[in-house]
Amino acid sequence: MKYLFAAIAVIAAGAAGAGTLENVQANGTLKCAINSGFPGFSATDDAGTWKGFDVDYCGAVAAAVLGDASKVEYTPVSAKNRFTILQSGEVDIVSRNTTWSVMRDTTQAVDYIGTMYYDGQGFIVRSSLGVKSVNDLSGASICLATASSTEQTLADYFRANGLDFKSVSFGSNSDARKGYVDGACDVFTGDQSAVAAAMTTFDTPADHMVLPEIISKEPLAPYVRQGDDQWGDVARWVRNALIAAEEFGITQENVDEIASTSTNPEVRRLLGVEGDIGSALGLEADWAHKAIKSVGNYGEMWERNVQPLGLSRGLNNLYTNGGLQYAPPFR
Repeated sequence: MKYLFAAIAVIAAGAAGAGTLENVQANGTLKCAINSGFPGFSATDDAGTWKGFDVDYCGAVAAAVLGDASKVEYTPVSAKNRFTILQSGEVDIVSRNTTWSVMRDTTQAVDYIGTMYYDGQGFIVRSSLGVKSVNDLSGASICLATASSTEQTLADYFRANGLDFKSVSFGSNSDARKGYVDGACDVFTGDQSAVAAAMTTFDTPADHMVLPEIISKEPLAPYVRQGDDQWGDVARWVRNALIAAEEFGITQENVDEIASTSTNPEVRRLLGVEGDIGSALGLEADWAHKAIKSVGNYGEMWERNVQPLGLSRGLNNLYTNGGLQYAPPFR
């Protein structure tokens, strides 16, 4: 199976010709796969415009590569088809809640570019069920998205703790959430971010409760096709630039001023005032400046999209604030 996926990737890479970066620049559009409907991360507003944390990342890549964050074609994908749609060449990058794991990294012919969001699997139940812990759920029916790491994590946890459950599977998190609301199961499970997003959609959130346990590590990361190292570098360093910008206090509002006044050599290299990072990536000198100007730094993306869900930043804080987000040096 590993070699089948690798063969598919090679075919897709061959179809891409000169490489993904050149194709994106020639087409004038970044093709980005996202979740089909995930409040706070990728969902449409009343005008039909895609908004969210994962959407902003794609906008940052488009700004860095094309000079315009709006030059993105968004393709909603499910847990089931998210890898094949990238391998086929239909999209250039996947910015969708997807856990970075050893089997995915080694068998799906994709390269993860760094964790954008540290998550973990959680649970919502109806308050009327009278449970206080995941360990009270033996015999419960549980709604979840199929073809996701959620399935195996749930099975592993319940098996390790001697608990039984009935799986009620759906094609996506949004469908699983609807199934729970419609009474198809007792419990909805998914990444804690998906659980928090679900609560915002309920008519009466007070009738539901989030159980205290987080039963897994879920490092969520964008990914690109394996074998195109230049494109992987672009995607990776856009992520790093957004985090570094927060470290340096560079915001969407002040990036122009800092670019013209800063004497910090690393800031000047990041913003393209000096050095040759842009040319090393195949981009204009001010690629990071454009990305930050378009969507803000990592913290601004969080505050705009994720904070309204009521989630603590926790592990997604900068390392200087007790979190795990850390950008390698720009030198």
